[in-house]
Amino acid sequence: MTAMRSIADATSRPVLPKHVRLHRDTVRGAWALLSPEKILWPDEPSLAILTRCDGKRTIAEMSGEIAGEFDVGPAEIEPDVIAFVQDWSDRMVLKL
Repeated sequence: MTAMRSIADATSRPVLPKHVRLHRDTVRGAWALLSPEKILWPDEPSLAILTRCDGKRTIAEMSGEIAGEFDVGPAEIEPDVIAFVQDWSDRMVLKL
């Protein structure tokens, strides 16, 4: 039996699974997303999304916050946030 793929939308409330954590690498001066057998190095926009993945905020709420930070409209950024969350959920480092 195949597991169903979760689909991200504006009402999704993404969260980091228990086996994943953000870690500040002081040697490299960068943030790393640590997961068993994976290390991902998020850039600034990715980090803006990941730090908000607390299971409480919806993607729409996160998009509004990030839009203010990067001086763009929420409607402009929301499709990118949804695509990012979907991609990283598919990689099993975010949970929907």
